[in-house]
Amino acid sequence: MKRLLAFTTALAILPLAGTAQELNVVSWGGAVAAAQMEAWHQPYMAETGVKINSIDADNPAVPVKLQVEAGNVTTDIADIEPSDLTRLCDEGLLEVLPIDELPDGADGTKAREDFIEGGLYDCGVGVLVYSTMIAYRSDKAEGVTSAADFFDLEKFPGKRGLRKGAKFALELALMADGVAPADVYATLATPEGVDRAFAKLDTIKPSVVWWEAGAQPPQLLADGEVVMTTAYNGRIFDAVMNEGSPFATLWDNQILDFNLYVIPKGAPNKDAAWAYMKWISESQREADLSKFISYGPPRKSAAALVGLFKDGKTEMAGNLPTNPDHMKTALTSNVEFWADHDVELTERFNTWLSQ
Repeated sequence: MKRLLAFTTALAILPLAGTAQELNVVSWGGAVAAAQMEAWHQPYMAETGVKINSIDADNPAVPVKLQVEAGNVTTDIADIEPSDLTRLCDEGLLEVLPIDELPDGADGTKAREDFIEGGLYDCGVGVLVYSTMIAYRSDKAEGVTSAADFFDLEKFPGKRGLRKGAKFALELALMADGVAPADVYATLATPEGVDRAFAKLDTIKPSVVWWEAGAQPPQLLADGEVVMTTAYNGRIFDAVMNEGSPFATLWDNQILDFNLYVIPKGAPNKDAAWAYMKWISESQREADLSKFISYGPPRKSAAALVGLFKDGKTEMAGNLPTNPDHMKTALTSNVEFWADHDVELTERFNTWLSQ
């Protein structure tokens, strides 16, 4: 009996699918890849013996497309954005996944109900949630409480930072003008809604400093060029934690987006890749990523499992976009809407910007 138990235990820690001993996982590099290595790759390697090679790419969707079309796929898993996932899946370049095999949530909820909106696709599984939100100088704009304050130059004088583009700017403008998050895309799909969004942007246009790269907003705040800016939440958290910057975060009307794991069509270790994706999709493992980076877990049941940052003292729940309190007025970026309207709205935005 003891020998049988030992044999069964040994089987449990073997690679979870097939005979694959290595997986190539292509991610974005930098802090994201480092966090995934610490939270997931290293524990999985220790538990199963499967070696995970973390490979950096400026945009992991690019090598996926090139490899599949060339018939020479070396990537087993890629970490990509929803817009790329939708396009690649529609083109037949990604494996369709047996989503119902994903583990139930920590509270017993089935995966399809447990992942928040936008976190689960036929060809991809959400691994983290980040947001575009409003950050401000806490020493210069005390008392900011809503997205409407971003547009109130009288109450909060000073320059504003906005990402240069129609996406995010138009949604934020409508929400600040009173449109409920649930109605934003239906409103923006009408000529009247588009006019309303641009009219709201008109109220701050002369005071806007436009940014294009994620590193710019915290620098604009630090240099005093703006008193408020839209920014990626992780950048602001890093600036506060690592540099002691006097920045505060406003979660009202944040706009959520995702990173998702996919398996390229014809991946050499498809079964082992799917086994790994199921492993990291457990609620606690999704929550574990927040020990190393201020991005949230896509599973609702994981929110209560978030603990301390890697410094051992900072509670991460209040620093994540997926905190239940922060989700109350959140908007999930709509991939289908932007696939249909990106060209026309970008053209309108560029014309407006030049006037």
